[in-house]
Amino acid sequence: MRERLLLHGTAALLVVAVLAPLATPGYVLAYDMVFVPRQPLRWDLIAPADALPRAVPLDTLVALVTQVVPGWLVQKVVLAAIVYAAAVGAGRLVPAERTLTRLVAAIGYVWTPYLAERLLIGHWGLLLCYAALPWLVAAAKDRDLPRLVLAAAVASVTPTGGVIAFATVCVLVLSRRRADLLAVAATAALNAPWLLAALATSAGGRSDPAGVAAFAARGENWSGPLGALAGTGGIWNAQTAPDSRGSPLVPLVTVLLLALAVAGVSVLRRRWPPGFATRLGLLGLASLVLAAAGTWPGAPVLEWLVGHVPGAGLLRDGQKLLIPYTLVLVVCAALGAERLNRNAVLVAAALLPIALMPDLALGGAGRLRPVEYPRDWDVVAARIEAAPGPVVSLPFGAFRAYAWNRRHVAIDPAPRYLDAPVLVDDTLRVGDLVVAGENPRAAEIRRQLVAGQPLTGVRWVLVQHDAGGEAPAAALAGLQLVHSGPTLSLYENPGTVSAARTDWPLPLAGHLLALAVVLVAGWLRLGRGALLKSRSRP
Repeated sequence: MRERLLLHGTAALLVVAVLAPLATPGYVLAYDMVFVPRQPLRWDLIAPADALPRAVPLDTLVALVTQVVPGWLVQKVVLAAIVYAAAVGAGRLVPAERTLTRLVAAIGYVWTPYLAERLLIGHWGLLLCYAALPWLVAAAKDRDLPRLVLAAAVASVTPTGGVIAFATVCVLVLSRRRADLLAVAATAALNAPWLLAALATSAGGRSDPAGVAAFAARGENWSGPLGALAGTGGIWNAQTAPDSRGSPLVPLVTVLLLALAVAGVSVLRRRWPPGFATRLGLLGLASLVLAAAGTWPGAPVLEWLVGHVPGAGLLRDGQKLLIPYTLVLVVCAALGAERLNRNAVLVAAALLPIALMPDLALGGAGRLRPVEYPRDWDVVAARIEAAPGPVVSLPFGAFRAYAWNRRHVAIDPAPRYLDAPVLVDDTLRVGDLVVAGENPRAAEIRRQLVAGQPLTGVRWVLVQHDAGGEAPAAALAGLQLVHSGPTLSLYENPGTVSAARTDWPLPLAGHLLALAVVLVAGWLRLGRGALLKSRSRP
């Protein structure tokens, strides 16, 4: 009992240390992380008609929950749950003989460059996979099918998380046993929402090979990209890496952690079922190799795959695949510290990650601070809700840097705030590199803007004055101004009629299949718990 209290108490302290600024009212808007008061439940979020399903089924889940719970609360609860579950999961997973060892693993798994960088870039859906992986590995080790499926379901809310969960299950449990085959089949079914949505979209499944160079792992100090990856860092966006990652001491500490991890491998193999630690180690090594594939000399191969194989674009931001490696590194390093048989070593191992990266604390040294949306957003949302139709958001770009958001970069909130399909430019610009998008409708709007033609095929044009530009006069020709505010203006084309979606059955079937798998696993888990309680009664 004392060990559990210490572990859960440590997890709670980590939540406070990392996310304290979120206690203030408002929404944190940071790169890909945008929450709104109530996200509409629309078909184009369940199954994008013209874009790749990168946020399927994540957007569906958020839309469902925010029908009854305000978005600001959903954001704060989910982020706190990620940190808490990651700490408790890692602490419980490590086969330790000392409580301090569990705390080393708990702190080490939260205070990683991976979590810091993905949190600052707003990949909270991917971090759900990060938090779920220790629980998934534990369920696989115990051969507990319901627990495994439920953990995999949490991990599979994004395509990348679903692929990682599926690979983990295949590596750790695949055999000829019926239960193992069921586990693999169930995890595959959890990926059905985005797989079937990808079949229904008009966007091509292939991606621009230029994305490989744009999203390749990046060196953060003198050790280069491979050194950064070995320490679980190396995200492509330098603006979302803590400043402390540039310290010349970081590679030296990485070497120390690797040495501790090597020392802990034999302990892990001895305390876990035969072969299980080896399988997990191979999975971690494979994730490290894939993370490095975008750097030379693997880049040409990855470029060919991304350009020719549908779905291979998942691999171009390889650093996000480091989750299994991170878990293996943390667990083995904690056991390596325990092997030295000194409490002082364990205490030092627990404090070292925090000392090395203090700027993860307090929302990444103040980068994650809530703000309030201007009133214009509610006014515009109400007008569009009364007469739904396609919207173009101008200036035509995916990301914004609003003054009311302290000029922090965030993805355009319009597609999630407005109850209508919103077209934004899916072209990505990373430094001097331009990565072409896949949305054919966005490409047509881009062509019309460049040619100076009126925008066609849309009901509404939203002009965001605080987003770095104004709309070209030609784009607004023939449109009626229906709202003019300090931050937003809205123009209407009353003659536009929206075409009804006819491709919804296939994506809907994918969502229903995944839901059925989760419900069955939950029912089996509850039934097993009730059975154990009844057997424990005198």
